[in-house]
This record gives sequence, C-alpha cells and structure tokens, in this order.
Amino acid sequence: MPNYWSTSGFDTLKVNADHHLVVTDDFLRTYLARPELSLIPQSCAQERAVHERLLNSPREEISQAEIQKIADHDVQANYEIWFRYRAKLLAASSLEHFYMSLFQGKGVDVPPLFVSQLTQIFLRHILGENPDPYELRMAEFFFRTQKVSILEGGVLMAADHETIERNAQASDFGNIVDLLKNQSLAARTIDLDVLHPDNAKSYWGRDEFYDFAVQLNFDQPALPALARLLEKWIKHFLGIDTVITPLKEIADSKWVWHVGLDAAATEILNGLYQEQSLDESVLNRLICLFKLEFKDLSPVLSQVRGKPVYLGLAMNDQSQIKIKPQNLLFNLPLSPVS
Repeated sequence: MPNYWSTSGFDTLKVNADHHLVVTDDFLRTYLARPELSLIPQSCAQERAVHERLLNSPREEISQAEIQKIADHDVQANYEIWFRYRAKLLAASSLEHFYMSLFQGKGVDVPPLFVSQLTQIFLRHILGENPDPYELRMAEFFFRTQKVSILEGGVLMAADHETIERNAQASDFGNIVDLLKNQSLAARTIDLDVLHPDNAKSYWGRDEFYDFAVQLNFDQPALPALARLLEKWIKHFLGIDTVITPLKEIADSKWVWHVGLDAAATEILNGLYQEQSLDESVLNRLICLFKLEFKDLSPVLSQVRGKPVYLGLAMNDQSQIKIKPQNLLFNLPLSPVS
C-alpha cells in the first residue's frame, strides 16, 4: 500500500504506548519549511541566521530582540505566532492532548491552518496503513472545505472547494469544475472524477490532489464510510465505542440529544429540536443525518442512557461543508468523569 498524505508531517512523529502521537524535532522542522517561515531570495541575513539555528535545534529559544532584528515585519509576526504555538506543542504530553486542550480554554488561539493540519495527521494515524478509499475521501471533509452541488434528480455531489476554485481559474479546467459549475453529470465525468466502487483504488496516487468528487445521497457508499470514520474518531480520542448509522430522517418523539458536525447543522438541529418553523431553504441545507448509539452506557449521562444521539451535517449559505470534528468530542452526552 503506497504511503498517502505524505506531506502532512505524520511520518515525522512518534507513537507512544497509548497510541498517541509525540512531537519530534523533525516534526518541528516541517513548520520551518512552510511558506510562512521558509527562506526566500529576499530574506535578510538575520532571518537566515535564525532559520539556520532553528533547523539545527528546533526547540531552541530565540529572544524577542533577535526576532525584531529581522527586516521583514511579516516574518517577525510569523515567528512570534510559531513560537507561541511551539511552546504549547512541547508542553503537552502528546499531540492528541494538545489538540483537546485547544478547545477547552477561552477559544482557539492558534492559526486555523495549523488545526486543519493536525486533523489530517490524526486521521492519517487513525486510518492506518490499509484504509478504505471511501473513508479516505470522507476524511478530507474533516480538514478541507467542500463545495456541494445539487444536480438534476436530487443528486448531491461534493468536491474540494479549493480544487474547484483553483481549476476554475485555469485556462483548461477539468471535469470536476464542469460538474459543479455547469451542473452536468455526464458519464465521462463519473468515470473520471466521481469516486465510485469501480475506480476507488485510483485514489492512490491522487491522494494529495483532492480532485475526487463524491456523491452524498443516502444510498451511496460515502455516508456509511463517514459513519465508520466518526466511530474511529471518537474511539481514538475518547476511548468510547459507538455504532453510527446513516438516517433518512429523525422520527423520534422522545428526541433528547443531538450534535451538529458543523455550525450550519448545529443551527438547524437546534431549531428542529425546539420545534421552530424553519424556512424550506434552510432545511434544504441539511445534507445527511446519523444515529449514534453507545456500546457501553456507563460513561453516558443518565438521562440519555439507552437513547440515541442524532448527528447532522449541513452546508452553509454558500453551499459549503465545513466540518468541526471537535464538536463530536466535546458535545456528546458524557458524564464529567468520562
């Protein structure tokens, strides 16, 4: 099986006895290669000296006075952000503990790009060495914005938002752009660009192009794959076993708990739970629903034990899906001791 998402930085990390990821010097060096900190021909001598010292010793403390000697003020700011981020990384016992701590304070104070990178690394770790291509494609939803299009016949199609925008600006954009810009579902487009069982293995070699569209209708393989991925996400971070299954609708007069997997779904589910009258255009943003059940009820709040938790995924008013995977870790009905 070829290595996938090889530029994520996962290969530079170590795994501890708890199967959590541990920061290494090589992992810290990956940030020095990012555009925000990498050298360019115009870099001044001081910037080059700081960069070289950090490459040799990524944990070295660099004084504020030394940073202020860098000619480019944007580079100064980038280093200050990086040093704050590095300090938090090194203070945590694992990358997982660091990630969880981000959402337990007054708010996330690290660049969203870094959080997305960590999410990809965790998914690479969770999915292991022989993942299902559908799970890989749905994992992209966790750390990359998706663009949704409703095609003829109610076909729900999603593709990577950045890929669409990038290709749309090119002179000879490809089939995914045709699909989502022109609302066309030609057979050639399905064969080339939409993930389906017959071409799923071709994800390998295209894993960092993010150029597969995927159909999200209830009868398609994508939703069960997302359900399995959500189960694994919960198990890895919380150590709790769940069973998650796709739903067509919530038909439960005793509905007691729900979790929105993104901001749009949270708003819609809250409205439905409170029996508000929601506009049809708002309801149509709800892409899919899931039922979550706990295998072991002991960590669950007493008032929710034996009752399902409903999950929702929705697109925003710009037809984008922006999953917030931390919602699933912090909004489940778990007792404080768990």
